[in-house]
Amino acid sequence: YEALLAIADQMDWRFGVALVLAHETGHRIGAIRKLRWSDVDLCEGVIHWRAENDKIGFEHSTPMTDATREALELARQHNPGIGDAPVLPAPKNPSKPISRHLARNWWKKAEKLAGLAPQKGRGWHSARHKFASDYWHNPPKVVADLGGWKDTRTLEMCYQHPDQQQLREALKGRRRAINQD
Repeated sequence: YEALLAIADQMDWRFGVALVLAHETGHRIGAIRKLRWSDVDLCEGVIHWRAENDKIGFEHSTPMTDATREALELARQHNPGIGDAPVLPAPKNPSKPISRHLARNWWKKAEKLAGLAPQKGRGWHSARHKFASDYWHNPPKVVADLGGWKDTRTLEMCYQHPDQQQLREALKGRRRAINQD
């Protein structure tokens, strides 16, 4: 993420916004691509995720992080649309959102610019995995609601991948608990 973010200013502005939204919200690129300005409340700091734009039809609202708000404010500068105008409009047809093909192509181009060798499993969906793992220490239901999972089973079985540091911290916590007995 950091490598791609570092080169995002060399890409179309929509790539950087989409990258931050994927990282900060944990949502699928399909739902991010289809966000409309009517789904975004910058004053309240909330994004409404429509069921019709979600792979599993999960309609919900989530609060924004500061980075999410900044990315959306940047999008607003480039694309001051209102109502049902897409947040990430297609370059050739601003009434439509960017296509999944364009999003994929931007990812591949960004990897090259960042000097990252293509790697199986890396792409927009890897941001969803990272989000789930970054928040593993929170209650699973909270992480599921934030990232757009209907339930916690898929989140825990397929998306959360603790790293070695997280595993070490868990063992330290166990040792503290044992020593207190």
